[in-house]
Amino acid sequence: MPNIKSAEKRVLVTEKKTMENKAVKSALKTQIKKFLAAVAAGDKAEAERLYPLTVSAIDSAASKGILHKNNADNKKAKLAKKLASVGA
Repeated sequence: MPNIKSAEKRVLVTEKKTMENKAVKSALKTQIKKFLAAVAAGDKAEAERLYPLTVSAIDSAASKGILHKNNADNKKAKLAKKLASVGA
């Protein structure tokens, strides 16, 4: 444990931010898994319903700095391809 008061505060702040980031990342992974499950099941209507929610979650994580912008764009492109393949 740090001896300096400001260092103690930084430890607490870092722990809090880490927990918040983990919660957002976990929710994002859950949303992506739901979308991929709908695609795997071949349920086009459900996949189309979940796609905007999933893209929104990805954009939200990118805006908070949890995902890099390029990584978010890459994920969205892959999900869009999977959505297009459901109808084919």
